[in-house]
Amino acid sequence: MNRQLLKDSVGWGFLLWFIGYILGIVLFMVVPPTMIGWVLSPIATLFTLWVLLKKIKSNKFNYYVMLGIVWTIIAVVFDYAFIVTLFKSTNYYKLDIYVYYAVMLFLPILVGWRKAQTK
Repeated sequence: MNRQLLKDSVGWGFLLWFIGYILGIVLFMVVPPTMIGWVLSPIATLFTLWVLLKKIKSNKFNYYVMLGIVWTIIAVVFDYAFIVTLFKSTNYYKLDIYVYYAVMLFLPILVGWRKAQTK
């Protein structure tokens, strides 16, 4: 794996997850817990889209497929470790979380497909 792919996949993947994690903690103070994911999702999606369009420079479709896979793995593993396990959340996995995982997988793939078509 080359250095740029490692930075884009693991680096941006962790940063995207961490920003959502921090925003989720902040929102926990002002939004009912059942609504946090629905409030956070549009913000996180827009930021992820910005990263994909402005910060990721590749035009190779496979590159974006790899990003989607790595970003989703990071989201699942870190959510489990730092939300489910740490906060002992027994009802974390609901529709909003599955939508979040789907966005982390398919948004990079869609952007990569679009970039590959326009190169």
